[in-house]
Amino acid sequence: MAVIRDMIPPFELYQPSGVEDAVRLVGEHGDQGWVLAGGLDTFDWLKDRIKRPAAVIDLGGVAELGGISETDDGGLEIGAMARLTAVAESGDVRSRFPLLAEAAGLVATPQIRNQGTLGGNIVQDTRCWYYRSGWPCYRAGGNVCYAGTSRSMNREHCILGASRCVAVNPSDTAPALVALDAEMTVANASGERTYAARDFFIGPEIDITRMTVLEPGDLLTRVRLPAPQPGARWYFEKIRDRKSWDFSLASVASVLHVDGDVVRDARIVVNGVAPYPVRSDAAEAVARGRAPDDETGQMAGEAAVQDARALRHNDYKIALMRNLVKRSVRDAA
Repeated sequence: MAVIRDMIPPFELYQPSGVEDAVRLVGEHGDQGWVLAGGLDTFDWLKDRIKRPAAVIDLGGVAELGGISETDDGGLEIGAMARLTAVAESGDVRSRFPLLAEAAGLVATPQIRNQGTLGGNIVQDTRCWYYRSGWPCYRAGGNVCYAGTSRSMNREHCILGASRCVAVNPSDTAPALVALDAEMTVANASGERTYAARDFFIGPEIDITRMTVLEPGDLLTRVRLPAPQPGARWYFEKIRDRKSWDFSLASVASVLHVDGDVVRDARIVVNGVAPYPVRSDAAEAVARGRAPDDETGQMAGEAAVQDARALRHNDYKIALMRNLVKRSVRDAA
């Protein structure tokens, strides 16, 4: 178990003023570098001495990464350093993508949203207390999952997608971005790559040490939202222990395209139940071609949890996920 100290280990601090310099520094330092955005997650890692980077690259001075702008096709492009408050309160986001505005507005507290960034919320690491306390688990390079044993405390851990590691993705904005078919732009020394939001988040079966496609030398620079389709209905709900502020036990984001009284297309995404935001293909298939009512919602909820497997202390998440999916179909605005 790690010993918590007040002194942060020494490191070299770099404060680039442009994206090009930031990408260069991130590439130069590789796995010895640490990208600092809002800093809310960073300082926990550093104070506890679990992470000991040789260099910290502070993006606070890179103005290019902080804006929200319209794209030529009627969508929006949001810089990774855009503050969560700015995303939640932006007129463009609220009018075109209220699902994302709602999700960003429910992150933690107003003070944290004022400091925290969209990019930081997307790429933050899991909150598993064994991992974050310095236990040598699989995710930290060890050879055991302490949360997955018969005597573990695993109330907040996953019911889907486990592969040695049972930690969950903690992001509130991630499921909304997947439901909205967002694209993530990642830059490194070789250029830029774009990922669909669904492919940006990865599970432990792909790489147990990461939760996203980002590798050492990569930098998430912006998020692009395609133009919204007319008449789309949306729903977002986050369940947490303390309503004032807390990480979610489970959340759901959905976008339904309804023609008359029939769902023509659906995107239903649940988070907090797996190491990545789960897009429920089974629930979507049930919803398509049916009215978005209580019966369809119930059927979609049942389909969503058909592969769920509870750990010792988190069987409640199965019922929670079922009901979240049900409401996301039945009550879509």
